[in-house]
Amino acid sequence: MVEEFGNRRKITVQQVNKMKIDQFPRDVKAYLVPSPQGNMVYRCLACGKEIGIDTLLYTCPDCGSVLLLYDKNFKRVKQFGGQMWRKVLDYRRMLNHQALKGIFRYYEFIAPVIPLADIIYLGEGHTPLVEANNSLKEMVGLDFYFKNEGLNPSGSFKDRGMACALSYINYFAKKEGIENLLAICASTGDTSASAALYGSYLKEFLISAVLLPHGKVTPQQLSQPLGSGAKVLEIPGVFDDCMKVVENLADNYQVALLNSKNSWRILGQETFSFEVAQDFEYEVRDKVIVLPIGNAGNITAVMSGFLKFYDAGIIDELPKIVGVQSEHADPVYRYYLEEDETRRLFSPVTVRQSVAQAAMIGNPVSMPRVIEIVREYNGVAGERRVFVVQVSEQEIMDAMIIANRNGNIACTQGGESLAGLQKAIKQGHVGKGEVGVVDSTAHVLKFTDFQQMYFEDKFTPEFNVKPKPELRNAPVMVKPKTLKKFPGQGKGLHGEEMTEFIRETTAEIARLLGLKRK
Repeated sequence: MVEEFGNRRKITVQQVNKMKIDQFPRDVKAYLVPSPQGNMVYRCLACGKEIGIDTLLYTCPDCGSVLLLYDKNFKRVKQFGGQMWRKVLDYRRMLNHQALKGIFRYYEFIAPVIPLADIIYLGEGHTPLVEANNSLKEMVGLDFYFKNEGLNPSGSFKDRGMACALSYINYFAKKEGIENLLAICASTGDTSASAALYGSYLKEFLISAVLLPHGKVTPQQLSQPLGSGAKVLEIPGVFDDCMKVVENLADNYQVALLNSKNSWRILGQETFSFEVAQDFEYEVRDKVIVLPIGNAGNITAVMSGFLKFYDAGIIDELPKIVGVQSEHADPVYRYYLEEDETRRLFSPVTVRQSVAQAAMIGNPVSMPRVIEIVREYNGVAGERRVFVVQVSEQEIMDAMIIANRNGNIACTQGGESLAGLQKAIKQGHVGKGEVGVVDSTAHVLKFTDFQQMYFEDKFTPEFNVKPKPELRNAPVMVKPKTLKKFPGQGKGLHGEEMTEFIRETTAEIARLLGLKRK
């Protein structure tokens, strides 16, 4: 059942399905099912103040800056050793334990203070890496993979962070005896869908509300929080306006904020990095992770995740990170245009209409985290390993359509990532021999309206998108002129009329498809 594979073990599919706890190697048994051992604190990025986690907190009470969560007992994780961690994580992959099936496979690296009994698992995490076909590789000029985050329960990567944030809230509410708590978020669509889904699972004590910019969310995304029973509120403006309102609510009322300003969200989203490392057998030096930047929480989490694995000795080197922004919402790109770090000055931008709606954010709340962690990431790597590129709306839509014509399920943000990989290659940030990992943040079915606008050439001028004729598609009505009668609902054809309909319709389809008779 276990074959020796180099200096590691290769596990057969049969073993993954059947292995029981008493069949695991003796040296890993004791570590497979973890228990709370962490000592977690909020730490302010600006003033360094540390605050305990026995309160729902989103900004520093002293200076108002954003927070990150730190485990003060992380030294014990580092002492465990990278080789042993790889072994434990690979065997934990086979463990049939509800709490450890999802993102909490990496329990010690996320939130090692939450009892396993309080962890919420709805099927999130462990999304597939899908290798691009030869046509796409040839077009891009590089080997690369899509990481299909749209296969999370609510259809986006947001479920990673929400599973962690709601698991902590579940633990916190039980510990504090809270019986009636309102959870709220601002959203461009995906966050609201995820927050409402996970919130509905905790409906015994949690009430969900979401705040959306009116007319800036696709009908598919709007249907999700409605279906989960959340209170859906819409206001004029864009996401940045919604975010200001919910921040004010969180500052002045007893609510749980579920945007990425919530540091527990960042921890959950770090698991993207852990999975990529594990799926590539912990060899990531030649990997290039490409992801869109919206509120900047995800790129923060991805960098932080790789740094943790590096610090623990699980990976030997850090991969490249390429953040992507549309020219219609590009404050992070503009910030890093200045090569001299001492002269950089962050300025929010007024966003314009973008097909990458989830990334249509002009003042990302996690920007202080990005600045801090990019500096640390490049410093640890000993060279520049983080880049930010800008793409056009046209490039985003073309890339999304092309990706999905080659067997993928990329959303507009996935198109943004693919366009970003192409731009990074063109600008020399990525070279031959490297392997791309393109983050498709949500499922294409959430953004079918944009696909249809492309096919029907119905983009309004502010989008600056003109469909390429070779990428457009439309249904073809097959209704042979030789027929006088056609079947309809409740009006079927019979006998010779049905025989004639089948014969003539078949012949017309064969003509349209260029088929030859046998």
